[in-house]
Amino acid sequence: MLEKKIIGLKIDVDTYLGMKKGVPQLLSTLSRFGLKGTFFLSYGPDSSGRAIFNLIRNPGFLKKMMRTNAARLYGIRTALYGTLLPSPMIALSFPGLVRRIQDEGHEVQFHAWDHRRWQDDLPGKSPRWIENWFEKGIASHRRLTGENPQAFGAPAWLVDERALNEMRKHAFRYLSCSRAEAPFVEQITGLPEIPSNLPCFEETGSMEAILSSLEGKQSFCVLPVHAEVEGGIWRESFERLLDRVLRMDYRFQTLLEFRKNLDLSGLSVRKYGFKLLPGRSAPCAV
Repeated sequence: MLEKKIIGLKIDVDTYLGMKKGVPQLLSTLSRFGLKGTFFLSYGPDSSGRAIFNLIRNPGFLKKMMRTNAARLYGIRTALYGTLLPSPMIALSFPGLVRRIQDEGHEVQFHAWDHRRWQDDLPGKSPRWIENWFEKGIASHRRLTGENPQAFGAPAWLVDERALNEMRKHAFRYLSCSRAEAPFVEQITGLPEIPSNLPCFEETGSMEAILSSLEGKQSFCVLPVHAEVEGGIWRESFERLLDRVLRMDYRFQTLLEFRKNLDLSGLSVRKYGFKLLPGRSAPCAV
């Protein structure tokens, strides 16, 4: 039987700045609290500057950028990568930092090759583009960690049937691609989905909102964390949150630890749906 009151930290690294500055800050925070997390890394180009095109396509994106104070979160250079400035590689630029994550006992999994292109353009891309995206990302993960990834967490919690069919080709043990309320077996891949079922700081702007969302949750919760956010201007709030949660007798566990103890026979088999969640500018898989 699974223990009660367990939380997993799903730490997404989406940008060069998040890798360079946010990850070391988060490692220091986790070390101070004696906690382990699951880092989902983006390996390839940081083309964050292409997000400017969303200002035309999606008015909600501008509201999100203003509400989250994106200029302070990401900085001016990040806003120009892939347009006026070349796209630097993200995790590939910091092999020593990837080793440090591993050496300190954290889980490292595959998040993205080019995060921005997946997030903005996936529906219009070909199956061959998706295949190549996975091949580049997984090869990069293997190059830096010495092993194949055991999990995939989709950028922006965005998937489609073509991407799911591509996931079937790889030896993943679990997925973390959705904001569903509880784990389930994803129908196309046959893999267990371990969802991020708590809100994050960039969505709520409030520690209390995250704490209140814990009420009524099942035995295992996943808190989505972003290196650029909780490893940046929200670091102090994140540390206060960890302190509060620990005093509530929650135990922290990596997602792979949870997967090893997960009884798949007790899970329903379902497909992803999509929903626009509070604080987000585009629908997420649920």
